[in-house]
Amino acid sequence: MNSADFLAMLPHLVLGVAIVLLMLVIAFIRNHALTATLTALSMLASLLAIGPSLEALPRQVTPLYIFDAFGAYFTGLILIAGICTVVFSYRYLQGRRGDPDEYYLLLAIATFGAITMVETTHFAAFLLGLEILSISLYVLIAYPEEGHVPLEAGVKYLVLSGVASTTILFGLALLYNATGSMAFQAAERALTDQPNYEVYVVAGNMLVFGGLAFKLSLVPFHMWTPDVYQGAPAPISGFIATVSKGAVVALVYRYLIGGDGLDNDALVTALSAIAIASMVIGNLLALMQRDFKRILAYSSIAHLGYLMIALLAINALATLDFAVEAGLIYLAAYFAMTLAAFGIVTLLSSSEQDAGDLEYYEGLFWRQPWVAGVLTITLLSLAGIPMTVGFIAKFYLFGAGIEGSMYTLLWALIVGSAIGIFYYLRVIFIMTHRPESTLRNERPVARGAFAVICLLGLTVLAFGVYPTPLIVLVGMAISGMGG
Repeated sequence: MNSADFLAMLPHLVLGVAIVLLMLVIAFIRNHALTATLTALSMLASLLAIGPSLEALPRQVTPLYIFDAFGAYFTGLILIAGICTVVFSYRYLQGRRGDPDEYYLLLAIATFGAITMVETTHFAAFLLGLEILSISLYVLIAYPEEGHVPLEAGVKYLVLSGVASTTILFGLALLYNATGSMAFQAAERALTDQPNYEVYVVAGNMLVFGGLAFKLSLVPFHMWTPDVYQGAPAPISGFIATVSKGAVVALVYRYLIGGDGLDNDALVTALSAIAIASMVIGNLLALMQRDFKRILAYSSIAHLGYLMIALLAINALATLDFAVEAGLIYLAAYFAMTLAAFGIVTLLSSSEQDAGDLEYYEGLFWRQPWVAGVLTITLLSLAGIPMTVGFIAKFYLFGAGIEGSMYTLLWALIVGSAIGIFYYLRVIFIMTHRPESTLRNERPVARGAFAVICLLGLTVLAFGVYPTPLIVLVGMAISGMGG
């Protein structure tokens, strides 16, 4: 390795060193404010380090990692989401029992695992990053000492995530048997050079994508999602919905592009059916919920189903650029909308329980109009209403689907979006309902968390009105993709 390699790895090195230093600080000083501040500054330093690292990109560092602008884009999204989660967590953990210092350490480690996943084209490094992320999440989900619900959610995620990981490992074993390599491009070469191994490659891909579908909460691998989102601390629910899913999406993009898409019709058909089921069933189940965190959980299932259109379009398009561009724009919009929604849940939560039940949001326009305004913008964007980034993102998905002649998926997108409008507007209607009494024992609004939520709301509006900066940024990420 030389200096250029280290420069390319700079964001990862900064966060890795910061995690070690944070561990040492916690060993000698236990202070909630100090630990939260150091964690946020560590992630911010890693985010700022992306700028200098771009000078050395793209760069292959050992056979395991490739550092390029595509990975830098996902790294930036993940680090921004991590910083938002730290800010929300500080407000959330105030007044609760126990020392929260290890919580922030685990959050930093989980973020490090996620940014490791987005910079690899090799399954060994992917599994390393995936387990660093997953093991940290097991503890973060069950971290609160109050009540048995977080513990139950943590155990469910532990067991089912373990099953998904073993499914992926079995699929990788079959791919390795056919290819003799763990590199992403090996499966495509095996189908071309060794057609006798096609059954191993197809079966291996089926198992790998089945495990990844669990990580993405796609139907029918979605059953854990509402229970875990409801039971986990509100900031961690937002972290799971964005960071863990964004890292897996980056991996899937690299895998599909590295293998020149999916050449097997059965695999494409199966993934298309999963996407359609996620879009329709996710929205239908959201209609039946009375808990806002569960609504957001089922909404995330539907949105990942929408995103599958961009992933599957890679296989259908003569050029990959527009399919990748649509997916990256949609993912950025999804990050902003989801973080804002879970941030507001955190802001309204008390030290005893999360603000999950829709009763917490009744009359919110009369009690906290600014918070209600941001939530309204977020929900309209999730519904894909014009003048929001959610509309721009769905417009790009629709374009990718048309170019790929994926009309069945597009009809599912239209039907799912129409269903989604109903339950998003229902929450807005509940917020506008004037309650009989405006007296409610609420914690004072935390300025830091409220400022972050407002920035996210402005981002949703700004990119909806003027999306050019986001489009340019995504174009740079695609043009700078290595490997």
